Amino acid sequence: MGMYYNTIIGWAVYYLVASLRTQLPWTSCHNPWNTPNCTPIFSPPTNNSVSPATEFFQRSVLEQHRSDGLDRMGAIKWSLALCVLAVFILVYFSLWKGVKSTGKAVWVTALAPYVVLFILLIRGVTLPGATEGIRYYLTPQWHQLKNSRVWIDAATQIFFSLGPGFGTLLALSSYNKFHNNCYRDAILTSSINCLTSFLAGFVIFSVLGYMAHVQNKTVDKVGLEGPGLVFIVYPEAIATMTGSVFWSIIFFLMLITLGLDSTFGGLEAMITALCDEYPRLLGRNREVFVAVLLVFIYICALPTTTYGGVYLVNLLNVYGPGLAILFVVFVEAAGVCWLYGVDRFSKDIECMLGHKPGLFWRLCWNYISPLFLLMIFVFSLLSYEEMLEGDYVYPKWSIAVGWVLTASSLSCIPIYIIYKMFITKGSFIQVK
Repeated sequence: MGMYYNTIIGWAVYYLVASLRTQLPWTSCHNPWNTPNCTPIFSPPTNNSVSPATEFFQRSVLEQHRSDGLDRMGAIKWSLALCVLAVFILVYFSLWKGVKSTGKAVWVTALAPYVVLFILLIRGVTLPGATEGIRYYLTPQWHQLKNSRVWIDAATQIFFSLGPGFGTLLALSSYNKFHNNCYRDAILTSSINCLTSFLAGFVIFSVLGYMAHVQNKTVDKVGLEGPGLVFIVYPEAIATMTGSVFWSIIFFLMLITLGLDSTFGGLEAMITALCDEYPRLLGRNREVFVAVLLVFIYICALPTTTYGGVYLVNLLNVYGPGLAILFVVFVEAAGVCWLYGVDRFSKDIECMLGHKPGLFWRLCWNYISPLFLLMIFVFSLLSYEEMLEGDYVYPKWSIAVGWVLTASSLSCIPIYIIYKMFITKGSFIQVK
């Protein structure tokens, strides 16, 4: 995940640097990267018209037109590679000392986005058309519940925002005291996470409503999924506001801090696990180990900074953590709740907190969570072809490589189970 996620943060760094001028570069069509199809926002669109924000992202930031896709990705774009390097340097100096340095960095990266969110919310709701955008956001579309993709996207969003299955929660909680109130922490963090997502929806859709008002469209015709929403639609909206340079700077600062927050957690999980497993070799030389690890990941990430890197980013996003994390979380839930047993797990929590979890939690652990996760995983497998959206058709060999990438994560679990059975003394079935 570190091979492509930090590249996306690098895109935000590129936008931040590009915003440090008197006029945002994606406001006009008079730049070297623009094509004859470029049409300013307030001009009437034609059949082949392309917005300046779209061309800036595709032809200036990514320069994907200089690539033929995964078959010929082109050279490394060094300005983008330098932006990604800056991200890795920030990550290193936040992780090199362990939770002490990470904790200090998180105070900034976790709290700063809330300040920016509220500033953008106040600005967003005052824009013309914001009411329509918010109304669209709050109006349920019940028929979408029949769409399996909606459930897959929702589950993926929760996994990426809360972090179950990545090892982040296990790594960070391993530093807690034995009697730490994990029940309170779980309720608090999950509630704050969901409320933050709900708040961010108002920020996004108020601006989408404004864009629909400006372009004389309906809200559903304005928005894009994935990077397009963050790097095309929102910057395009910012470009039409008074004081656009200021809004652009704080928006991309928020994106960078949010991205760094996620990167800290994921890498800390891996670093903590390896340092705990090899305390003499790695634990005592943490600074050197973290530096070597990040240099290795940066070298692996360089292909994503090529002209065709965006195609690789999409492939890694789908076949890297996308499918694997669903399976990992299901195995975790099944392993704890069905093999270890909910009763034993409840007694462990009682030993820590002084009371057993309620009936609701035991029902969730025993039935609802594992079965729901299994269902989502099966739906993901059946609809994997829909995940690689866009005009570009991925070659068959890349899909095969993607499945190998997914299998590399999935296979670790059954292989380790078999390995553990062989090295453990005693009979296969032992009753205690």
